[in-house]
Amino acid sequence: QVQLVESGGGSVQAGGSLKLSCAPSGYIGNIYCMGWFRQVPGKEREGVAGLNRYGNSWYADVERGRFAVSRVNANSTVYLQISNLKPDDTAMYYCAAHDSSGYCSEYRGKYIHWGQGTQVTVSS
Repeated sequence: QVQLVESGGGSVQAGGSLKLSCAPSGYIGNIYCMGWFRQVPGKEREGVAGLNRYGNSWYADVERGRFAVSRVNANSTVYLQISNLKPDDTAMYYCAAHDSSGYCSEYRGKYIHWGQGTQVTVSS
């Protein structure tokens, strides 16, 4: 069993920054892809960014200059740095993982492990 615990969310003013963390634990040896997703009420969960086990990153249709995904080493905490936050970034941010090899992306169907989410609220 894999557990994912997100942290780092909060309420910030537009223009500020946040660094979200996703700490994996449990049987994590087979994890191949980890990703960040976000969701607002009434909308589908959308991909933001992620990494494969080799550290190669992917970004969904977001402003890459404001989002940066990183980690220290394989199977360690994955971070999502969000800069110049905008009210449209307000959402619950989720961490997810799966162990299917191949191309890592924002395709939600492959992700079988999900965290509980961390709320990001941006005020104007």
